[in-house]
Amino acid sequence: MQRSDWPTTEWQAGDPAVLNIDAEKLAELDPIIKASYSNINGIVVVRNGYLVYESYFHGYGPKDRHHVASVTKSILSALIGIAIEERFIKNVDQKVLDFFPDYAPDHTDTQAISIRHLLTMTAPYPFEDWHEPLDKMCMQSDWVTYTLDMLGQKGEIGAFKYSTAGAHLLSAILTRSTGKSAREFANEHLFKPIGIEEISDYDMKAFGFEDLFGNDVRGWVKDPDNNSTGGWGLTLTPRDMARIGLLYLNRGCWDNHQIIPGAWIDESTAMNPNQYGYLWWLREEDGVFSYAALGDGGNVICCIPEKNLVVAIASAFMPHSRDRWTLIKEHISGAVI
Repeated sequence: MQRSDWPTTEWQAGDPAVLNIDAEKLAELDPIIKASYSNINGIVVVRNGYLVYESYFHGYGPKDRHHVASVTKSILSALIGIAIEERFIKNVDQKVLDFFPDYAPDHTDTQAISIRHLLTMTAPYPFEDWHEPLDKMCMQSDWVTYTLDMLGQKGEIGAFKYSTAGAHLLSAILTRSTGKSAREFANEHLFKPIGIEEISDYDMKAFGFEDLFGNDVRGWVKDPDNNSTGGWGLTLTPRDMARIGLLYLNRGCWDNHQIIPGAWIDESTAMNPNQYGYLWWLREEDGVFSYAALGDGGNVICCIPEKNLVVAIASAFMPHSRDRWTLIKEHISGAVI
């Protein structure tokens, strides 16, 4: 059984037996999550476009939004693809400095950095990989200039180096090219067409830990210049997250409307040596390919095309949270007969 349409408002539950799902194995998920994944707040599993499992913990429900941390980056990737299709941006090889004509770089390497480098985390920065001083950026009055100043300072173009600031620069590029914040652009071109309720602005009272990762974050965080945060700061429900996954599995098509170009999704999730596409993590294990949007604390949108499976997990931020892949591989993907 395969859906020929896609849910705009309400999900339609599917019969696990007809969808070749081991219902007994899925029934084991709740106790496993409670015992070993204590910070999971909600989980949704969709197979062939049908809802086959949904569960919530710690008092949360289907309509509660969660700060999905770096899952935000993968949403930015989708928005850049849409902006290129709509001709607001030329292509992924357009230079970053094209969008900031008043900025005078101190480093010649900066002039060669493209949108593709930001999307693939292959732009050079002065910090060591995985040691980005995010808190320092958040104390600046101008996050964009701070990030531009970092570009080209150290390292080589083309080497993988994970950067949240680089993703934020993509948000600023989206705004420079479209005249709308990433939040506004997403509401119009991505969220509304697939049934996600409008996301509001969120003004941070301060730029400390609670504002960055606290449970009080709502809507979509913005920087002091009103740029939506590109690397974190978006709140979604698990069902919203599943919708994004479904959209990607269907190569950008929803209810017979092309929301994201199919070619963009193919490019974004094409396997490469870095195992990182256009702000999506890639994995191939035991001959099964998957791609995922991953956020701190264990927030996940995982797509497994071969099994037509989407797993969306919303979690509370917790340092050193347990990796979700074992849960997905053994207890969810393993339930597909």
